[in-house]
Amino acid sequence: MPGRRLSPLRRVIHTALVLLALAWSLFPLYWMAVTAFKRNLDIFSFELQLLPTTPTFENFANLFDSDVPVRTYFINSVITALGTCLVTIFVSVLAGYAFSRLRFRGQRPLEMSMLVGQMFPLLVLIIPLYLIYLRAGLLNTNAGLILAFCSIAVPVGVWFMKNFIDSVPRELDEAARIDGCGDLGIIRHILLPLIGPGIVAVGVFAFLEAWNNLVFPLAFSTRPDARTLPPGLLLAVDSQFRQDWGGLMAASILASIPPIVGFIAVQRWILRGLTSGALKG
Repeated sequence: MPGRRLSPLRRVIHTALVLLALAWSLFPLYWMAVTAFKRNLDIFSFELQLLPTTPTFENFANLFDSDVPVRTYFINSVITALGTCLVTIFVSVLAGYAFSRLRFRGQRPLEMSMLVGQMFPLLVLIIPLYLIYLRAGLLNTNAGLILAFCSIAVPVGVWFMKNFIDSVPRELDEAARIDGCGDLGIIRHILLPLIGPGIVAVGVFAFLEAWNNLVFPLAFSTRPDARTLPPGLLLAVDSQFRQDWGGLMAASILASIPPIVGFIAVQRWILRGLTSGALKG
């Protein structure tokens, strides 16, 4: 019931469970950070060290001088993630507006097809996409990865933007049309200022989908200079990083920084985009 207070015992149990779940989630990140600042000699020591006895930045300094082209992986990840983010936002806003405000033949089947397409596992798309990319010359290219990532991010983004635009009163559209605005004018002058949180949420989702995706880069990027961070680090574990766990953890921290920093920077907009269900005057 609203306003019902928990008993002291239940409050203690509730707090303990929350702290346990938090520790379970954060411990791998903590151990990754601690290992990144250890020497390999300390990493393989049988003595338990919750903190590095002699912290070192050697693993980070050697990261870009090793045989693993981490710099190339990082640049490719940034290019493909930003490209996926921009394309997804552009397509989602326009398509979301069309599904929300326009009426055209085949609209309902098209909407349902986007949902049905999300039910198939990624592995189903690998072989047909590989054959298409092989003939189109898109293998080992950032453009090919962006298109593959967008095949996942765009349908979700379109549905999200449609629902967000549905919450904007149509009276604003009608007032804009009286002033001479067309569809693009309505999107630019009326909707974009109002659906900013939704756009940010869609952009962050697309960025993270591309940044963390392993399947598509592993299948479509066979050359080392075309790989992104997830497949690059995965393949390096069995080769260069086999005995260099400090270097692997340092590379993992490097791969984690952009998503974490980006999320912290726009978390207010993301929460507004995910929770807004109606236009507030």
